[in-house]
Amino acid sequence: MSILIKNGTIVTDEGIIDADIFAEGELISAIGKDLSCDADRIVDATKRLVMPGGIDVHTHLELPVGDIVSSDDFETGTRAAAFGGTTSIIDFPTQLRGQSLMEAYDVWRAKAQKATIDYGFHMIIADVSGNQLDEIDELVAEGITSFKVFTAYPDRLMIDDEALQKIMVRVGRQGGIVAVHAENEASIAPLVKKALAEGRKSPLNHALTRPASSEAEAVARVIALARIADAPIYIVHVTCAEALAEIARARREWPKIFGETCPHYLFLTKDDLDRPSFEGAKYVLTPPLRETRDHDALWNGLCAGDLQVVSTDHCPFMFETQKKRGIDDFTKIPNGGPGIENRLQLLYHFGVNKKRISVREWVDLVATNPAKIFGLYPRKGTLKVGGDADIVMWNPDQMYTISAKSHHMRVDYSMFEGFEVRGNAETVISRGEIIVEKNQWFGRTGRGRFLKRARFDASVMM
Repeated sequence: MSILIKNGTIVTDEGIIDADIFAEGELISAIGKDLSCDADRIVDATKRLVMPGGIDVHTHLELPVGDIVSSDDFETGTRAAAFGGTTSIIDFPTQLRGQSLMEAYDVWRAKAQKATIDYGFHMIIADVSGNQLDEIDELVAEGITSFKVFTAYPDRLMIDDEALQKIMVRVGRQGGIVAVHAENEASIAPLVKKALAEGRKSPLNHALTRPASSEAEAVARVIALARIADAPIYIVHVTCAEALAEIARARREWPKIFGETCPHYLFLTKDDLDRPSFEGAKYVLTPPLRETRDHDALWNGLCAGDLQVVSTDHCPFMFETQKKRGIDDFTKIPNGGPGIENRLQLLYHFGVNKKRISVREWVDLVATNPAKIFGLYPRKGTLKVGGDADIVMWNPDQMYTISAKSHHMRVDYSMFEGFEVRGNAETVISRGEIIVEKNQWFGRTGRGRFLKRARFDASVMM
């Protein structure tokens, strides 16, 4: 199959040009003005932006949490991602305590056989009491070059500072990068206990018991450990001005720290957890939503380059059958929310259209920087001859109303219900194959491929 895209405005990290792009098979073969190629399909991209497919480096598909599982699996979740202009994801095999890392990896490889777009993995490490440190070497050789750790969730995921330091040293030695969920569990636990003792069990108390200062302290501590280990780190889902300030300060002296935020932290607040009729449970996720003032701080962090990525932390649970488990106790509400389909729309409308960021910065945040940090560039995250033909034709003028009634995620609500945006993915191409066109699905279950990623290379971020 060959595709010639004519008359578009191509947006990459190297610039914006009016040109054509020709894909043969799975790769880009030519980029230039007035290309004349013998193509199976010619697509007119007049008045469209032609950009690299989005890369969402923080998703949780088919994630077990206790006796329930997040509602999107690798088929439904990746299909929804594609409708939103995302053509690659990185998900999280999750080690159970006492389990080997390779066993967890095998479980997720089996789940991901249903993926409709390409996928990679970060490995979550919850236990290094056995030979898991040695397994890090094996996983890096397999192309899993990033590892996630938690400083919260003591019942199943949290590791102590000593284990964290060991992981950082080993991952750094192997040329990988450590991603960290940073919250201070020692400060959270007594606040949760006090709230329950006082009978404060509504969703709002999820936010009240996980303050911004807890996140900021953990971020500062993790940075200190990473500097001692001289290992690159990536702080996931940064929510607040205090945590961002720790990152910004450290980056001035030590640029091996990177960070992301998510759309919900840019547009929603903890007041959403106080919605009536238990609707606030839809917005229970961790770390929690913060204050309106944090929105501007995070936008400033994106513009200044202190945060390099906007991902989704997509981890949906059905409101009626899963979120309502915690109707009498906020600690029983499964943490997580949907967003894999709306990331590019929200960032384009509230970023580019509102003059907060440029079109090039938008592409950097949703595609190029994720590829560079996590070993996919220049195969993905840009449009170059020889790279994968992951291409999105973006209609900057298409109006779209976000709603659970029309989205493709397998979940019964949207955190952004009723948001009106201008700009939407019109045609989505994954490895040279049109999988979405004018809101019609042409992909297929199982066509996604595992992405063997390169080791971390700081030079590509320069």
